[in-house]
Amino acid sequence: MHKVFALCVGLVLLCFSGSVQAGAISYLPLKHQHLQERPAIVLCAFGTSTRARVTFEYLYRKIREAFPGYEIRWAFTSNIIREKMNQLYAQKGLSQRLYSLHEVLAGLYAEGYRKVMVQPLHVFPGLEYETVVEVAQRFPDLRIVVGEPLLFRWEYVREVLSVVEKEFLPPKEGLNILVAHGTDVTSQGANMTYLGLDWLVRHRYSNVLLGTVEGVPGGEEVLEEAQKYPGKRVRFIPFMLVAGDHIMHDIMGRNQGSEKSWREVLEAAGKKVDCVTIKLNRKIYYRGLGLYPEIAEFFVKQIQRGLEILKNY
Repeated sequence: MHKVFALCVGLVLLCFSGSVQAGAISYLPLKHQHLQERPAIVLCAFGTSTRARVTFEYLYRKIREAFPGYEIRWAFTSNIIREKMNQLYAQKGLSQRLYSLHEVLAGLYAEGYRKVMVQPLHVFPGLEYETVVEVAQRFPDLRIVVGEPLLFRWEYVREVLSVVEKEFLPPKEGLNILVAHGTDVTSQGANMTYLGLDWLVRHRYSNVLLGTVEGVPGGEEVLEEAQKYPGKRVRFIPFMLVAGDHIMHDIMGRNQGSEKSWREVLEAAGKKVDCVTIKLNRKIYYRGLGLYPEIAEFFVKQIQRGLEILKNY
């Protein structure tokens, strides 16, 4: 009987001892996440799978110089570009990867950031820019400021024209065509900017037209007008951040099958055609807007403004 009683007491003590240990573990102090003091900067672009990626490298250098000590990340809005490049990186065994804005914001939050300056590198305030704003507005628990795209205000439009007009041929030599992307969605608000820009260049210059690859003013109409211009030369000025696939193939391509490039159409009409280029690291690239130092400075100022807002936000 005494042995049974002793055994029961031992079991009770053992259970009590176990419960104390379990309780002690549950009351250990929790580790709090370290929060970052400075905001992070996210550069958000459409993306490209071409050698024109040098544009992003150029812009990164300029922005990194302006904001030492800040964490700078890239986000890309094109699902197609991200998928294509990520497959390519995987095939090459590279750890490099392109991320969406949502993925980048989630990563920054996990790393302790609570303030983020998102700078769109889009030229026109179109669908891609609106998507950036929507993602930023809906992302929880982050204070996010979204900067303005390049042509968000008419004063910006005039400033950009002042930058690229140094590339223009004189009226006696020939015609200049600003090549923009365009949108095939008629209800998209960016069409106002495209049509307003077309009106502006026609009234500001005697030998400058605007043409878009996927919208209005359309390529067919612009090429017809270019063929009628008395000068022998036609110069294309990329009015896109990156002079990538559209410029390389739709505009300046050769021998691509039944559909002729803009260059081939004009050369068949007897015009001498060229496109603005730039030399970087001893290589020649078509020059998109992102390869002008003045455009890089525009984005730097937008980021500076956003960081100032975040100080009080």
